[in-house]
Amino acid sequence: MTVAIRTVFPVLDRAGFHYLDSAAMAQLPGAVMEAVAHHDLTARANVHRGLHELARRADDAYDAARQSVARFLSAEMDEVVFTGGCTMALNMLALALGEALGPGDRVVASVAEHHSNLLPWLMLAQRKGFEVVTLAVDDDGRLRLDDLSLINEHCRVVAVTHASNVTGAVTDIPRLAEAAHAVGARLVVDGAQMVPHGPVNPRALGADFYAFAGHKAYGPTGIGVLWGRRELLAQLPPVLWGGGMVGMVGLDGALPLDPPQRFEAGTPPVAQAVGLGVALDWMSGLDWPAVTAVEMSLTRHLLDGLAALDGVRVVGPLKLEARLPVVSFVAEGCHPHDLAHLLAERGVAVRGGAHCARPLMTALGLEEGCVRASLAPYTNRADVEALLDGLDLAFKVLR
Repeated sequence: MTVAIRTVFPVLDRAGFHYLDSAAMAQLPGAVMEAVAHHDLTARANVHRGLHELARRADDAYDAARQSVARFLSAEMDEVVFTGGCTMALNMLALALGEALGPGDRVVASVAEHHSNLLPWLMLAQRKGFEVVTLAVDDDGRLRLDDLSLINEHCRVVAVTHASNVTGAVTDIPRLAEAAHAVGARLVVDGAQMVPHGPVNPRALGADFYAFAGHKAYGPTGIGVLWGRRELLAQLPPVLWGGGMVGMVGLDGALPLDPPQRFEAGTPPVAQAVGLGVALDWMSGLDWPAVTAVEMSLTRHLLDGLAALDGVRVVGPLKLEARLPVVSFVAEGCHPHDLAHLLAERGVAVRGGAHCARPLMTALGLEEGCVRASLAPYTNRADVEALLDGLDLAFKVLR
């Protein structure tokens, strides 16, 4: 299966190249590249504003892309907001929800969050006067959910990752949804790492809002998605103002349109949305139970291989339950950046550092960060073997 999947990714048709950095940027299927190029060749125009032929084509393509996202999320089209990325989606949401927050209110996040789902709340709290408290993690980097007393009557928002971009640990979203809704709080989920591993249903999970990035889901850069329950999106104020998101406008104010348009001010990333729609349609066509089985088999092989190397410690769960094929580790006597550099010289692409998760690094005692290898449906055994062999040689240089 992996062989067939790899053939649709042109960049992987290179001898000696082993891409294990998909958690930062997934590669593009050829069909996505072709769709973006075809759109710009045949339908490059602004959307929802023109009556000429290219404008009508752009409208149809943009609407079709939104429909593809809605299908992927088992959602309705008017629940899908296109943004410039997951970071932008989470920042917009923090600004919109934060409009009603003030002293005495609480936002619960976690130390495992990517900066994009933590910093917006921290910075906003400094201006608005509410408090941000964080759920802790255990030794495996999993969120500790044995005591959810932080989610109390003062809590207005719970903002958590669906899966850690460092440890690969998958969060029990339904449990957090139950706790949040019991006190009337809204649940915001960062799905950037989860979405690349198969379709999700945010509503069924109990999420109120869900965000993800196109570039991690085999789509173009510069495109993200914010999903929200229709009734909740309708209650949120716009955070960006401009063309395309208002009806009546006068010198005394303006009347915003209904969602999703009210959150898509200005010219949206039309071609990128088209590419994302094709990427998600491609993903939806995969046999995900089979794909997941291969990903987990390779993850097991990688975990076992790392365990056999002297002085290596995995940062994250050692078991395969409730985890993604994202494996981070540290090696005694080796700086993560040095390891990533030496591996790159052997054609193995990994990432070393804090992975935009500095509070988690601090909580786990990893001030220098760690090395992260992230697998995808196109990863094969040769990629994992190249990483393990490369580490063995890197240790001889660094130790």
